[in-house]
Amino acid sequence: MRTRKAAAALADAGHLRINGTRADGASQRVRRGDVLTVALNRGVKMLKVVALGARRGSGPAALALYEDLSNASANRVPPPVSAARIDDP
Repeated sequence: MRTRKAAAALADAGHLRINGTRADGASQRVRRGDVLTVALNRGVKMLKVVALGARRGSGPAALALYEDLSNASANRVPPPVSAARIDDP
């Protein structure tokens, strides 16, 4: 998210899960190792907290505080496809 206000709005609307449990709101605490799942307009983002910032900082500094797991889930093996074809009579 580009702003804290936008991130808080997502959490308050119920679009944030912490370790699979829906967050109560923007003030819920996170710890190192927690996995955040955020439902966005264009998909789902999964982030792992790797460190906590001592204070608010710049965007580049914030990037060092989490690991993006979203691409890792894209590498999973898809479920098997049914052998039946749609154009079969």
